[in-house]
Amino acid sequence: MNFYIIIPAHNEEATIALTLESLVQQTVLPKKVVVVNDNSTDNTKSIVEKYAKQYGWLNLINITTSDEHIPGSKVINAFYKGYNSFDEHYDIICKFDADIILPIHYLEKLKHLFETDDMVGIAGGLAYIEKNDSWVYENIANKNHVRGPFKAYRKACFKDIGGLRQSIGWDTVDTLLAKYNNWKVVVDQNLHVKHLKATGLSYNKNSKYLQGQALYKMRYGFILSFITALKMAIKKRNFTVFTNYLKGYFKAKKSKIEYLVTIDEGKFIRNLRWNGIFKKLKL
Repeated sequence: MNFYIIIPAHNEEATIALTLESLVQQTVLPKKVVVVNDNSTDNTKSIVEKYAKQYGWLNLINITTSDEHIPGSKVINAFYKGYNSFDEHYDIICKFDADIILPIHYLEKLKHLFETDDMVGIAGGLAYIEKNDSWVYENIANKNHVRGPFKAYRKACFKDIGGLRQSIGWDTVDTLLAKYNNWKVVVDQNLHVKHLKATGLSYNKNSKYLQGQALYKMRYGFILSFITALKMAIKKRNFTVFTNYLKGYFKAKKSKIEYLVTIDEGKFIRNLRWNGIFKKLKL
């Protein structure tokens, strides 16, 4: 089973060596890895070059885009620069971040998940962040969702969902579209991935409305968007999150921003979300 891995990186000198070290120590090694160095102004490039000289399956691509971290667009643009450098001889395509430490058997466990069930389309572990000298679950998503920093896709599933969207919300809509196409999304909750930088720390300040925009683009509708915004505000204990979500939603609606999904896909997504809410209410 050939694992091809793409790692977008922008000014990651503090973490990239830890990420690459966790890859070279895997019990099942990837077939190909490319780090896409996007306009870094620190030592990211030189660090990756040292690893590329030592490991033939690891390559570096340097690109120059914006130095602003806009969620979704920048990282997926870099992802596709890496993806387009690959051939088609992969079984699993992975998008990993440059600030994670994988458990040593991460790829081996994913390989087992994909091999034992042909309908597993997306797989991964759980993100843990360091807090008060211990590693705790990064509680910004439920434990049945594979997070964007360490996501693996079966080739057929990746093709079915049309790849990754160059937009905020890409790592939610991919999961929803996988389910729309009858693929399973599987989380191995025993795979604890160390996430070295909490999500959102490097986001541009102008990104605060983009999560609400993403809900509109995924055709959630107002009520589901309201519930989602409220849930995230409670999780983060910050009412501003709620208002920013809704402002982003209505800004997108007013501007008639292009949707990420079709009408049928949007209907499926809403039904899926409502069913999840009703199940929780019954518990």
